[in-house]
Amino acid sequence: METLGIKNVSIVLPPILKVEAKEKILQGAETLFMRYGIKTITMDDIAKDLAVSKKTIYQYFPDKDALVHELMAEKLKEDERDFKAVVQKASNVIDELFGYMKLMTTIFSTVNPVVFYDMQKYHPKSWQLFEQFKTGFIYNMVEESIERGKKQGLVRTDINAKIIARLRVQEIELGFNPLIFPPDKYKILDVQLAFIEHFLYGICTLKGHKQINKLKHIIEEE
Repeated sequence: METLGIKNVSIVLPPILKVEAKEKILQGAETLFMRYGIKTITMDDIAKDLAVSKKTIYQYFPDKDALVHELMAEKLKEDERDFKAVVQKASNVIDELFGYMKLMTTIFSTVNPVVFYDMQKYHPKSWQLFEQFKTGFIYNMVEESIERGKKQGLVRTDINAKIIARLRVQEIELGFNPLIFPPDKYKILDVQLAFIEHFLYGICTLKGHKQINKLKHIIEEE
């Protein structure tokens, strides 16, 4: 009886499995980056942590820079969805901005601050994605929030929404500046939350201040 030999057979993964493999790599890389920073983690480290060959990772990402870039793009899409969800759930602009603060707490509480510095210095194209997100989506979101707040009587009507939205965007950038806020002295989360609270009190009417104080459980004499 003659046996049949199988030669030159290549296994092609179904599209769904390819997506799952790619997502697994992105998730594994994200975990390591958030814990140790980007610079110190190599493709070998990622492969070892995921128990896969480095060749497998290179099937999806030609180099570490490409991996970081796609990871950043995915995270920004996720952040955009989360911020939009906050707007939909909020009853007014104060609730909305407090929702942003809670979301920022979730985002920054698990991030090693070194990640931001590593990305700016070693992965400028990926950092540019954040810059575009900041000056595009976040700017528009802040401007729209200010205009909604005016209609609700919670934001001062004399506020120039376009100017203040630009100021808010620059505050976010300022909070990442290690020369002004050294990471060994200031937590990024504390800085960003302080900025947004200062922003809130600056744009709101007396009615808005009362709403803020209520949410913060502050009793203040007029």
